[in-house]
Amino acid sequence: MKRSALTLTAVAVLTATAVGQTAQARTSIKDEIVNYRQHTWALQSVVRERLYRTNYSERWAKSPRYLRWVRKLWRSRFQRVAHVYDNPPQLQSWLCIHRYEGSWSDPGSPYYGGLQMDLGFQETYAPELLRSLGTADHWPWLTQIWVAIRAYNDHHRGFSPWPNTARYCGLIV
Repeated sequence: MKRSALTLTAVAVLTATAVGQTAQARTSIKDEIVNYRQHTWALQSVVRERLYRTNYSERWAKSPRYLRWVRKLWRSRFQRVAHVYDNPPQLQSWLCIHRYEGSWSDPGSPYYGGLQMDLGFQETYAPELLRSLGTADHWPWLTQIWVAIRAYNDHHRGFSPWPNTARYCGLIV
């Protein structure tokens, strides 16, 4: 009798532990999904892509298999957007302009960052970044380039905000 009571107690403890670990694993996967989604959307905002839609299914889903699938989906989305972010168009041209401008963390007013953006430029092309991170000298260097790309694409401005350095780089005549 004692032996079976001990066995039942051990089974109950092991079952409770396994259930707790499963719930903890689900919570961890859910946290990873939220993290991948937030980072994906942040990068999509910078590169001006339409944000991926979601129905937040991880909030109500209980199936570990389904949650792993959703995590894999958001991980692949993040990796795709991160690849776009890491490879901006005309990167070498922007790096050439930067070479003649300032440090990526240059706080010197009235021009900020590695592409020397003034406050009007930042308010026009990256108001959300200016509000959340401050001036361009606080932004990652690739983000500074993506904001410059916004200006470049705006009504065919091209490299005109950097007339001298773009000329040095052979980008305008």
